[in-house]
Amino acid sequence: MTHHALTPARLLPWAGPEGKPCYLLSDGGGRLSRAADIAEGVQLDMAAGLLAHLADMLRDDDPVSAVQLRYLLARMGEALADVCRIAESRGARLRVYTDVKEGTDRDG
Repeated sequence: MTHHALTPARLLPWAGPEGKPCYLLSDGGGRLSRAADIAEGVQLDMAAGLLAHLADMLRDDDPVSAVQLRYLLARMGEALADVCRIAESRGARLRVYTDVKEGTDRDG
């Protein structure tokens, strides 16, 4: 008898109505899954870009204003929230994959 695990709900990299988490029930091969993959890639690239910008600001001899720092920190906070959501989503899917691969069941 072959057992097929249910595909876990994927936490999408954007919020639903009223800022609530948005989930996708899919095997991962559809158009919305690909859009989510692209959005995650963009979000990760933006976070990396902000880190590079911070490194440049810290390396630069020119003084940085409080306004510049507040703006950068606000954008970095948004990017960190995005990266945490991506990590949560990927971690949940990885746990299910690992459980299936090892033949374990977390619920039972």
